[in-house]
Amino acid sequence: MNIEPAACNVIVFPLVRRVGKVRDVARKMLDKSTDRHADSYRDQVTTALLGHMTRVGIPDQEQDEQLGAFWSAVDAEMTRQTYRGSRPGDSAA
Repeated sequence: MNIEPAACNVIVFPLVRRVGKVRDVARKMLDKSTDRHADSYRDQVTTALLGHMTRVGIPDQEQDEQLGAFWSAVDAEMTRQTYRGSRPGDSAA
C-alpha cells in the first residue's frame, strides 16, 4: 500500500503583527546616526526576513506583501516613537 503524504499549506504569522519586532526595528532605525547606516540596517533586516520566509516555504508574491506591510508598520511606529509625548498645541519653545 502506497500512501502519499497529505498536502499542507504553511500559514505564517503576519510580519505586521509581530509588534515587538516592529517596535524594535523602528527604535533601531531611529537610533542610526546617518541615512547610510539606516539603509544598511534596513537591508540587513530585509535579507533576514526574506531568508526566513524562503526557508519556511512562503511564495515570493506573499513575501513581497508581507515585507511591504512590515516596513509600513515600522514607518508608522517610527512616527509614533518620534512624536510620543508631544501633544497638539504644545510649543517647542
